[in-house]
Amino acid sequence: MALFTGSCVAIVTPFNEDNSINFDSLKKHINFLIENKTDAIVACGTTGESATLSDQEKIAVTKFVVDTVAKRIPVIAGAGSNDTDKTIKLCSELEKLGIDGFLIVTPYYNKTTQTGLIKHYKLISESVNKPIIVYSVPGRTGLNILPSTAFEISKFSNIVGIKEASGDISQVAEIAALCGDNLDIYTGNDDQILATLSLGGKGVISAVANIVPKNTHDLVESFISGDITTSRKLQFDMLNLIKAVFCEVNPVPVKEALNLMGMESGGFRPPLFEMEPKNKEYLIQEMKAYGLI
Repeated sequence: MALFTGSCVAIVTPFNEDNSINFDSLKKHINFLIENKTDAIVACGTTGESATLSDQEKIAVTKFVVDTVAKRIPVIAGAGSNDTDKTIKLCSELEKLGIDGFLIVTPYYNKTTQTGLIKHYKLISESVNKPIIVYSVPGRTGLNILPSTAFEISKFSNIVGIKEASGDISQVAEIAALCGDNLDIYTGNDDQILATLSLGGKGVISAVANIVPKNTHDLVESFISGDITTSRKLQFDMLNLIKAVFCEVNPVPVKEALNLMGMESGGFRPPLFEMEPKNKEYLIQEMKAYGLI
């Protein structure tokens, strides 16, 4: 059984002016997402600025998300790092919080081989009890999970899915062909939701769904229910907005968008800073065109 099917929001981490975590805004945002048909939430993923959260903050944020969601939808904890032992230790703490699964990115900077990747995920798999979605995003990490490696990883009983964000739809097809029902595929690219679903994918782990949760859910739901025309329209209508949301590094534009919508997402932890003025104007233009502001 899939950990989730549909639209999983990689939720932002709102900050106060002093860059501490704004839990009041986080609570409002969680409820906004659930009220608008979000199917699952990832806490402390890339969009949640996990790279600049301490382990203690990751635990606190994840616990808050679990408590606020209150079992209404699955909660998945972002827990990957470039240190296998550190990842295992963090997973052991997060697992105590009542999460439903993990999202574990490939190691970065001290990049391993494909064989090393298999060993890395095997060690983590043997150390946790909750289901794991592995995360391949070579544009950020410099390390791709090749289809043959995904096939080997899919043999581990609690590795149930892959967030595939290589941008290579041919690679997604090859993973689907090799792994079949042993590995659920979720796209990490908001502009490839429809394409991934057409290859048997289960949905998306999305950044743009922070601001358009219902339409992202409906895109997946309509496809699954057989209404391909509606799904296609939703994907096409969203393309320009997605381009604007990714015109600078995620999550800068999506947090700016939330602020423009009055959602009090706050600023960013350095080295992330406010958007370039021309890019912010572009974002505003596309949000207006989409009817968000």
